[in-house]
This record gives sequence, C-alpha cells and structure tokens, in this order.
Amino acid sequence: MFAHWHKSKVFFVTRLKDNADYEVAASFAVPPHRHILKDERIRFRGYYSSRKCPEALRRIEVWDAEHERVIVLLTNNFKLSSTTIAAIYKDRWQIEIFFKTLKQNLKIKTFVGTSPNALKIQIWTALIAILLLKYLNLLSTINWSLSNLVAMLRFNLFTYRDLIAWLDHPFEPPGLPDDGQLILPGLGLGQQTRAC
Repeated sequence: MFAHWHKSKVFFVTRLKDNADYEVAASFAVPPHRHILKDERIRFRGYYSSRKCPEALRRIEVWDAEHERVIVLLTNNFKLSSTTIAAIYKDRWQIEIFFKTLKQNLKIKTFVGTSPNALKIQIWTALIAILLLKYLNLLSTINWSLSNLVAMLRFNLFTYRDLIAWLDHPFEPPGLPDDGQLILPGLGLGQQTRAC
C-alpha cells in the first residue's frame, strides 16, 4: 500500500508497526528543544516488504508529552520538517474526532443514494447540520453536551418555540404561535386546540 501511494504521488503520515523490519539508510539532524527524537531515512528489509515497497521512507520518533510515550511515524515526505510531520499526525486525530462526532450525533448509518453526487450532498448536509448544532451550543448559556442538545432538539421538533430562548430554558412549556389562527375550545380537558 505504501508503494502504491508513493507511486501515485500521495503523501501519507502514519504510525510504524513495532515489529517492522527496516534498516536505517541515513539520519537527519533533529531540531533542538523540540519533541523530535529521531529523523531517519529507512528501507524495509523483510523478504516481502522489501520487494513490495523498495522506496526509501522517512521514520520520525516523536515524544508525546501528554501520554508520556514515544510515537514512531512513517511518511514518504522528505520536504517538510519533522515538527510539521508530527503536527500533521496530531491534527489527523482532530479530523477523526470530528467524523466520530458526526457519526454519533447525526446517526448516519446508510446513504440514501449511491452516486457520487448523492454521497456528497448527504455529507455536506451532515456537515452543515453539525455546524449549526455547534453554533447553537455556542449561543446557549447552558453547558450542553452536543449529544444532549441533539436529543432535546429531536424531542421538540414539532413544537412551536423560539429556538434561541429555548436554548437557555429548555424545560418551559411550549407556546402557541400568534399567527391570527382561530383558537377553538378544547375537548373538555381544559385545553385550547387550534383549528387545522
């Protein structure tokens, strides 16, 4: 896979397996006072891996201070600095968290259409929905978790409410819209029912 990506001019950053069999072809200087421990050019030496991926790759050891461990990265990019490669890998997790949030809160289990355009429309719709939810969360003075906000919005889909006011007072009973529609007496339950 690495060789295929490299030949296709695809730039990748991934973790190197602990049991990878490789030899160091060259070592590069690491920036001082940074979290980079090693920066090396390597080649795989395993019987199959050396034949399938004969290209030289770059191995970077990074100290992860947050979890107090060494992370070994593998890339085919020799132009970017080692700190930039480490930052790219770190940002990759933010993208994964974002898509995990989409999957958990918007319940995208299957796609309605299968054409490329249908998939793009569904993904863009999900992105817009999550952006609107994040914005509502930002407007609210209540410290909503995103999943609670989504659940409460689902419960109130068919009620008339001022959305911005509801964000801060979600448990108040819904009001009725003042649109000039006649209000009919209820069915003896002490309620008023709108004419449909």
